[in-house]
Amino acid sequence: MSRYVLPLSVAGTLLGAAVLLRDSLGGGSCPSKATIHGKTVIVTGANTGIGKETARELARRGGRIILACRDMDKCEAAAREIRGDTLNHHVDARPLDLASVKSIRAFAKKIVEEEERVDVLINNAAVMRCPHWTTEDGFEMQLGVNHLGHFLLTNLLLEKLKASGASRIINVSSLAHVAGHVDFEDLNWERRPYDAKAAYCQSKLAVVLFTRELSRRLAGTSVTANSLHPGVAGTELGRHTGMHKSTFSSTVLGPFFWLLIKTPKLAAQPSVYLAVAPELSEVSGKYFNAFREKDPAPQAQDDEAAQKLWACSAQLVGLPEAGSPTKTTKVRGS
Repeated sequence: MSRYVLPLSVAGTLLGAAVLLRDSLGGGSCPSKATIHGKTVIVTGANTGIGKETARELARRGGRIILACRDMDKCEAAAREIRGDTLNHHVDARPLDLASVKSIRAFAKKIVEEEERVDVLINNAAVMRCPHWTTEDGFEMQLGVNHLGHFLLTNLLLEKLKASGASRIINVSSLAHVAGHVDFEDLNWERRPYDAKAAYCQSKLAVVLFTRELSRRLAGTSVTANSLHPGVAGTELGRHTGMHKSTFSSTVLGPFFWLLIKTPKLAAQPSVYLAVAPELSEVSGKYFNAFREKDPAPQAQDDEAAQKLWACSAQLVGLPEAGSPTKTTKVRGS
């Protein structure tokens, strides 16, 4: 039996080193140990992946966490799991379909009426490189969910966020925004041949531009808005990319992906950092790559484009240009 001790010890050491290397390459854990007792946090798309791990970590830090998800069976299961794991019983599941203006309005109405405060809104949910689908209201799915849905949700909750004091809005974007181009003549891909990758990049660029303009409009308030790239993570988000179905990717490239692609837990750490770090309490309108503030792509720093996108988005989802939650514009398909 002793002849197996050394090989097993070496194998264990190598495996441990590999795990440490992967965690190091992934950026590590949130550098802030701050807790959020007494604060209410909403996390969209929190039934799986990065959103679920973000909710888990913030629950562990003492917050009241609202998981906002389309699939309520999975959402309830995630809430139960997080409550059991963290012993924080203030973790609730609420229905929110970001592909439906009606659902977004219903969710926001209940939050405004039933919650005393909202301290952190984490717009995390996303779809990536899906087929040419449209939302309930006729929007191209990636733009509709990744940008327009969160745009409407944020605007509907703005007064609650302002009334709660030093609140934070965190918009999860992607490094893919650097390849993005917002086509104001055809935002919903109705005139061009559909390109799922380009549509995804456009949606993530829109998230950064939205954050920039939102921060400008929040100047003088105690609410901040920042966007981030969480890193490339091994989640269900990439199910439409084809990599999961590729034998070459899963076998030959598998070990490299294991080292370079973050776990959902590690990819959640930047969102946690932006949500809790005291040193970021007055930082707004910035883009973070993991824990570091970075300059986004040049097209994401275009204030004219950011203002134009805001106006277009407000018209599409039925908000006046100023962003007040009223129904002055008819939404397509409603």
